[in-house]
Amino acid sequence: MSNIYLDRLDAFVETVLIPEYTRGRSRTPNREYHRTYYAMRRALERGDHAAFRELRKRLRSLPSSDPRDPGYRRLRYIRYADDTLFGFIGPKAEAEQIKARLAQFLRDDLKLELSPDKTLITHARTGAARFLGYEITVQHSTTKITNRRRSVNGVIRLRVPITMIRAKCSRYLKRGKPAHRSDLFGAPDRDIIRTYGAEYRGIVQYYLLASDVFRLDRLHWVMEKSLLKTLAGKHRSTVSAMARKYKAKVDTPVGPRKCLQAITERPGRKPLVARFGGTPLRRDKKARIVDRSAIRPPTRRKELVSRLLAGRCEICGGADGITVHHVRSLAELSDRRQPHPIWITVMVKKRRKTLVVCRHCHTTIHTHG
Repeated sequence: MSNIYLDRLDAFVETVLIPEYTRGRSRTPNREYHRTYYAMRRALERGDHAAFRELRKRLRSLPSSDPRDPGYRRLRYIRYADDTLFGFIGPKAEAEQIKARLAQFLRDDLKLELSPDKTLITHARTGAARFLGYEITVQHSTTKITNRRRSVNGVIRLRVPITMIRAKCSRYLKRGKPAHRSDLFGAPDRDIIRTYGAEYRGIVQYYLLASDVFRLDRLHWVMEKSLLKTLAGKHRSTVSAMARKYKAKVDTPVGPRKCLQAITERPGRKPLVARFGGTPLRRDKKARIVDRSAIRPPTRRKELVSRLLAGRCEICGGADGITVHHVRSLAELSDRRQPHPIWITVMVKKRRKTLVVCRHCHTTIHTHG
């Protein structure tokens, strides 16, 4: 619905705002930078290495082009559902104008209001913009030199928000310490580890594009302790005993990693493996975030629903007071007397623990067995 309704916003930005606030092919050169550069070259030619080093240090602190060039502007725009981000090269006064025009268009044409708490103007070098759960900044460093160039200047950087890490950790904390989850005490050990592993992998894989994904190590520690306390609480054991029982190593593209793992062997089939951890907290520039389609594929109707909608008894074919008779397991039926009643014969033949019957047959089943 957001894509349908905000299509007019996309058209307004792409046909009006971007052409108006985008001009110039490149910034004008910075005269001070070039004067310093040629002075450095002259100092090197005459063998004055001390002056050369001082001039080179000064050169790396100067921009090669004029950052305040009035003839150079760039405006970029991206939207996902109702979350939008504008990137603008220009003065803050013009950014305020863009924000005001955007608010006016939304109010007059789409009858929408900008949220003052979420619609912020942020300096990309000194602050961070929030978009789809990431913090987005622009890097600047005069000391990071690659191939004799300041390689990170102006490069976009994605970061993991500290507030997000704290919020995710809070689910597994109690009074500031990792705590057990009593709602999982009734589940098998493999399902407990699988639950924690799925929750952890979902967060890590979403933030693999961030340059500081290693910060999720705090979340890993909190979740691991909570997992071990949950297992210890279930078995009335200790955290160290559960760690010794389920510790394992898994091979990754960057080497082996420690994890917690539970394996259920199945004769003649592939074993079931539940794992927590083992994911390297390293940035993956090629990581892909796959957004599942909001349109669900058609699903096949449940067999029991289809049998109920048929509206007839599966023993006598009647249609009066259709209901469902249940048994705990088919194995219990084999212990019954021989020969079996007709309703047992039907259930065994269908290999189902449910039987759609009419009112008369249901009464007969419970009366005579």
